[in-house]
Amino acid sequence: MKSFVKAALLAGAAWSVVPTLAFAQAAEEGSGVEEVVVTARRREESLKDVPVAVTAVTGERLAATGAVDITTLQQTTPNLTVQVARGSNSTLISFIRGVGQQDPLWGFEPGVGLYIDDVYVARPQAAVLDIFDVQRLEVLRGPQGTLYGRNTIGGAIKYVTGKIEGDPQFKIKGAYGSYDQRDLVASAKGQVTDWLGLGLTWATFNRDGFGKNLTTGAEHYDKDVVAARATVEVTPSESLFFRLSGDIVTDRSNPRHGHREVPALNALGQPIAGGEVLSDIYDTRAGAGDKNKVEARGVSLLGEWKASDTLTFKSITAYRAGETEGVIDFDTLPAAILDIPARYNDHQFTQEFQLLYTSDRIQGVFGLYYLNATAAGAFDTVLSQANLSIATAGAVDTKSYSAFADVSYDVTDRLSISLGGRYTKDKKTGQVYRQNFTGLKSPLFGNRLAVPGLIRSNFVSSDTYERFTPRVSVKYDITDDVNGYVSFSQGFKSGGFDMRADAILTPTSVNGYDPEKVDSYEGGLKGYFFDRRLSLNTAVFYSKYKDQQITQQTPVGASIASQVLNVGRSHIYGAEFEGQANFTDSLFANFSLGYTKAEFDEYRALDLTRTPPVVRDFADERVFQNTPKWNGSVSLTYKADLGDSGSIAFIPSASYRSSFNMFEVPSRLDQDSYWLLDASVVWTSSDDRYRVGLHGKNLGDEEYRIGGYNFPQSAGVLFGNSVNAYYGPPRTVSLTVEAKF
Repeated sequence: MKSFVKAALLAGAAWSVVPTLAFAQAAEEGSGVEEVVVTARRREESLKDVPVAVTAVTGERLAATGAVDITTLQQTTPNLTVQVARGSNSTLISFIRGVGQQDPLWGFEPGVGLYIDDVYVARPQAAVLDIFDVQRLEVLRGPQGTLYGRNTIGGAIKYVTGKIEGDPQFKIKGAYGSYDQRDLVASAKGQVTDWLGLGLTWATFNRDGFGKNLTTGAEHYDKDVVAARATVEVTPSESLFFRLSGDIVTDRSNPRHGHREVPALNALGQPIAGGEVLSDIYDTRAGAGDKNKVEARGVSLLGEWKASDTLTFKSITAYRAGETEGVIDFDTLPAAILDIPARYNDHQFTQEFQLLYTSDRIQGVFGLYYLNATAAGAFDTVLSQANLSIATAGAVDTKSYSAFADVSYDVTDRLSISLGGRYTKDKKTGQVYRQNFTGLKSPLFGNRLAVPGLIRSNFVSSDTYERFTPRVSVKYDITDDVNGYVSFSQGFKSGGFDMRADAILTPTSVNGYDPEKVDSYEGGLKGYFFDRRLSLNTAVFYSKYKDQQITQQTPVGASIASQVLNVGRSHIYGAEFEGQANFTDSLFANFSLGYTKAEFDEYRALDLTRTPPVVRDFADERVFQNTPKWNGSVSLTYKADLGDSGSIAFIPSASYRSSFNMFEVPSRLDQDSYWLLDASVVWTSSDDRYRVGLHGKNLGDEEYRIGGYNFPQSAGVLFGNSVNAYYGPPRTVSLTVEAKF
């Protein structure tokens, strides 16, 4: 309770700046803040009226600021981390309020759900979605299981495309920029007849690398992505609507191997020639190869029947699949001191039925959801100093059944109560194989001469996880423009099996790990002020996190002991503050501020550094990963009307993240606080058919880590003292040109 009070006081301090903003605005009449409509509760509502902490960014705003992909959300959304995963180009990691999942290995479920038009994306590969053909992005913070097909314990990110409306239109957008950036997006969409709409978008994103592979000569941190989306919409009557859509993305960018942060050492603790720290953080000497390909594709069918003015039935059927083939060079050296060739594949089928009810005082959603998914893969851990390869392979089959409901009742014209609940039943079967081979690479990756050795794991296990999770909220409209709410919700993420499990070093790993649970309390104030020239959305939250799933890898001799642990208990509290202030018709500001305090109360794990290993409490030595205490942003937009020559907008912005840890164990990879400075200048023609933009990103050329691997010499002499980091993009400038026909 004390923690919740602290968060409430912090939010109160943020609200105290409102009079200052009012004084600044009183100098000149300005237009009101634009109403933002979201579908956070599966129906269209004003952002102000939703008793959930939601950030919404329109496609227009994303285009004006030169947003490249969904990781841009991290800069403007309170208490959100969304980044490209270590050792990849398009794999997503995301955390909301300290809840997430960094490990993208097959079999793990993300703590933050990603949805493309209400279709859940189960795997993070190819999930760093490029911004094109998007109406808006939404970020919902806190558990969302009573509203969405798949349970989302930490929150949800929604990529929303709009319905096809109006006459056929062709749009083309090109970009050229730093590092020979060459992007092209072409789309055609519109109503072909009164009942048929068609849409087709094709995009290619290309860029030379920020650095070089000094061993192979290949580009490093380059981009080579092709994507497409097609949609057919049919409206046979006023009460029926169907939407068939498909999408595909192929990423052939070269592998990312990271930047060595410390000198390389051999098995005797002596420096390895060429293993010094390179001066350019984007360069590498990796010799594992430049082969990499990631492909993801999907198709979905939405059916909607408006049975009456109050009842709407929906069916969402979807299938998605993907494959990944690549390599991660942990040691970043020509020799295979610690190399990981890998491949993954996955597929999922989902079916969701919804019943939406709306009357004068009651609004609700009722849903049934089914998921049938398989995620599989294989990788080698190649240790040349021991002439050893550890082959790992396996698969996880998941069948999930759930029923959910969320109903709001307007007790009075001002007071409404929402009650929701979800029942989830997940059945998982895990197959894990792990074996030593003498030689560099195992037969799984083409070395038929490798000599089989000790089988470390070879098991099949199954388990079922089920839980009911409730939600309740109370909202009161203080005025027509201001409301407050309080809510309680539970989140649940099912257990599973560690695909890296070593049954010799950790025998209990064959039993798998348990589900994790969150009890989340939240209170918020939302509204418009001063003739709707100021919008504010604030929230305070307090969460009790139980049985948190933590991935821990400990070098033991010539092997690595992997553990997925339910480490005990923790608590998280914080506050969020965001909004927009319109000072004049030509000048407005967007701002956000997030604060999160996350601490472990109990962290019980097997200490493999002791002989014999013992279970002990590490709570005083562990921290939350990817959870900075503070993050915030501010941007100004100044628009000038040029008459018949159109208009021009200038948009400078700054975002801040305080220091944070890469893993639960503090290390030299942890990132200090940093600022990112961006700016855009955009000209738009008077008829809105043409647009030219100049966009600068990271203008201060800040060097900041977004991921890493930590295998220092003290942890095992066979790993080459491999402490490597992955960095965010350097300073870039791009010119965009867009035309509509």
